Amino acid sequence: MGETTVTKPEGLEAALPETVAADSGRGPLRRLRTPRRPRFWFEILLIAVSYWTYSLVRNAVPEQKSEALRNADWIWRVEHHLGIAVEESVNHAVNSVHWLIVGMNYYYATLHFIVTLGVLVWLYRRHPGRYAATRLVLFATTAVALVGYYLYPLAPPRLMNGGDFIDTVMVHQTWGSMASGDLKHMSNQYAAMPSMHIGWSLWCGLTIAALATVPWVRVLGLLYPALTLVVIVATANHFWLDAVGGMLCLAFGFAVARLCYGRQPYALPRTVPARGRRASRPAARRVSGRS
Repeated sequence: MGETTVTKPEGLEAALPETVAADSGRGPLRRLRTPRRPRFWFEILLIAVSYWTYSLVRNAVPEQKSEALRNADWIWRVEHHLGIAVEESVNHAVNSVHWLIVGMNYYYATLHFIVTLGVLVWLYRRHPGRYAATRLVLFATTAVALVGYYLYPLAPPRLMNGGDFIDTVMVHQTWGSMASGDLKHMSNQYAAMPSMHIGWSLWCGLTIAALATVPWVRVLGLLYPALTLVVIVATANHFWLDAVGGMLCLAFGFAVARLCYGRQPYALPRTVPARGRRASRPAARRVSGRS
């Protein structure tokens, strides 16, 4: 009897999708790092629960007034030593321009949430492959900020003893700020370090600058955290060093995302790749048709 040779159908190896081979050797870490299409209902629920938890934990931190005021005095002395203690001058200068300071009060009270949610929606719709990792940066940034609020209570400049700062919300009777007026009892007044106005706005700005395709939109993205920095100082809600704390929290958030996904969120694919099983069916049909 002659030797029997078994030949593979021509093109079989080429027709089999790479995802089939990849799936067979894919471990838990590989699956975690594979972008998946976000589910709208889950994201809405996750954001709502996360913000509720953030507010609950932040406001549950003991309002250690005496320690917070001592820390504020220390921060103020350090900034004088560094030559950057100009918050009071900025506060008085901007407060002298009525329309400007009123606009900044509303900016502080509203854009912090509106822009952040807007960027999340934009990521969900236009960059689904990068959405989960970039959202993780925001969540990790906020989580570590809660630790800062607990370990380092800090009074904002407008509440300092013996200071000459102007509480611009109180003076101009603008609405919306959880830091002054009738709403101040609903929020921890001594959670100024780190500044999440800076942490969140810088997250928004970097995300827009990295992923937007229109040049002027990128510029606006970079201007947003810069303007936010001016606003938090002009309204006497934060020191410059609170902003540094917010930046450090954001750096931690990016480190967590880098550890989980193996690369920075902006380097991930823009779209979500097709799942292995779905991708293999057309190829399998092509193979069976050739055999």
